[in-house]
Amino acid sequence: MIQRIQTVYLALALVATMVLPFVFPLWMLEGNKDFYFMMDMIYVTLFGLSTTLSLFSILSYKKRQHQFVIGRLNIILNLILLGLFVYRSLNLSGATPAVAEKGIGMFLPIVAIVFLVLANKAIKKDEDLVKSVDRLR
Repeated sequence: MIQRIQTVYLALALVATMVLPFVFPLWMLEGNKDFYFMMDMIYVTLFGLSTTLSLFSILSYKKRQHQFVIGRLNIILNLILLGLFVYRSLNLSGATPAVAEKGIGMFLPIVAIVFLVLANKAIKKDEDLVKSVDRLR
């Protein structure tokens, strides 16, 4: 069913990876220029994959186990994205412009991870409920 609480959590994770990166810059470069995720193809790909996984998880609401696995994969993908952000902000080579100030966009994977964990907890709760009802039959 689409009206379950995990669908709301997955939709919020979808918004955190699809809409908010266009609004919030990842960091500020020297010269007060905002750096958005669209300026690097790796970030575009990872945010796109995370969005796709969230959407696919919402649409596969009839298969709870499948939905749970997709949520786990999405959490791992967002952890990789967060790791790339931290690596980029801490360990810059001389060829790239230095990060002057970190933006709120760097924390979007953390927001997505929180919503994905909450969704997976709700999916697990539903799965346990269905298994307990099956035992009574």
